Amino acid sequence: MAQTWTPNSWRQKPIQQVPEYPDLAALEATEARLAKYPPLVFAGEARRLKSSLANVAEGRGFLLQGGDCAESFAEHGADTIRDFFRAFLQMAVVLTFGAQQPVVKVGRIAGQFAKPRSSNFEKQGDVTLPSYRGDIINGIEFTEEARVPNPERQIMAYRQSAATLNLLRAFAMGGYANLENVHQWMLGFVKDSPQAERYRKLADRISETMDFMKAIGITSENHPSLRETDFFTSHEALLLGYEQALTRVDSTSGDWYATSGHMIWIGDRTRQPDHAHIEYCRGIKNPLGLKCGPSLTGDGLLELIDLLNPANEAGRLTLICRFGHDKVAEHLPRLIRAVEREGKKVVWSCDPMHGNTITLNNYKTRPFERILSEVESFFQIHRAEGTHPGGIHIEMTGNDVTECTGGARALSGDDLADRYHTHCDPRLNADQALELAFLLAERMKGGRDEKKMVVNG
Repeated sequence: MAQTWTPNSWRQKPIQQVPEYPDLAALEATEARLAKYPPLVFAGEARRLKSSLANVAEGRGFLLQGGDCAESFAEHGADTIRDFFRAFLQMAVVLTFGAQQPVVKVGRIAGQFAKPRSSNFEKQGDVTLPSYRGDIINGIEFTEEARVPNPERQIMAYRQSAATLNLLRAFAMGGYANLENVHQWMLGFVKDSPQAERYRKLADRISETMDFMKAIGITSENHPSLRETDFFTSHEALLLGYEQALTRVDSTSGDWYATSGHMIWIGDRTRQPDHAHIEYCRGIKNPLGLKCGPSLTGDGLLELIDLLNPANEAGRLTLICRFGHDKVAEHLPRLIRAVEREGKKVVWSCDPMHGNTITLNNYKTRPFERILSEVESFFQIHRAEGTHPGGIHIEMTGNDVTECTGGARALSGDDLADRYHTHCDPRLNADQALELAFLLAERMKGGRDEKKMVVNG
């Protein structure tokens, strides 16, 4: 089957969630332009991410994946990127300490522009228009003109992704990611948090560790790993014409890679085994993600694993589980048992966002307590099954938005209108994201302590 794959073989398959472009000639011309543009990421970077994820699959690391639900053209700016990166690094430091393992950092950024929709149309009053599908396809404004799919938006998305990647690489390697800086930012959060005492013990232990390292001469001046970090990008590979245009042969291996991002994933709505999205993704060598929702059966998951990772290569495939806090106990164990029974090598990651969306005061929101509940259940189930809970996948921002209720500051439904800025789905704000990291670190540490008691008992 693999011998018949080409970058455009997906075009002979049925496809879901595809926009209807009125001018196909303009679409073809845009894709031809993109095919001549430089790659956004490189095959060697994608291989490095796959190697790191292989360690996670073997239980020797943890995946932190997060970022915007859908990037926008209007809100693109250096401050927005910096604030996201800063919040993300703080989460990573806390999780590294809690897990006592390397944290693989993968952002939903520099490419997360397309969104699947449950309906092709949106109605406001007596007016019905095509749904907004992300800035790479059409505009969020509720006008007939804005909702027409425009291929020129793909060029804009490419350019924004290139600019974002440029800044992220500078932040990751130019000193902004210095562990001492990140630690100070994290302490500021702890000091101002309504639950400061709960988090201070963990923060103090991180401080003691850093003071010890400094005392024995391990500083950012003589250890570059303390001032630099690996940071990778990811997005849902929804708009396959764009992905194909940025698919290139790696000159060192002869393999095909998607150069639009280091990791791409397949959504819960587009994972049909005989459809276009699976067809495209099975042929590229990037690390892949697969969203797993309540409708996925054990046999169905095994079929998809065989299509996407026939060599059973560790680090190739991450299963991103999105069930809902009240459904995870029903669905996750049967998927774990099916995968374990067949000896498949995967990273298990928890997406506690997409199954916990409710409507409150006419706003889509996600209660923090439901998000935390799904994460806790995910960890408990993996411990009961003897498998590695390998990561979390969240929608978050570095900005002080009011889109998810709850958290230490107890945002209520009445607060949602204050700063509800998302273009699609509600995101954790910076404080809620870091709070989730602290709570998760507490549980990771508790799990390690339990293991030690069993071993020593």
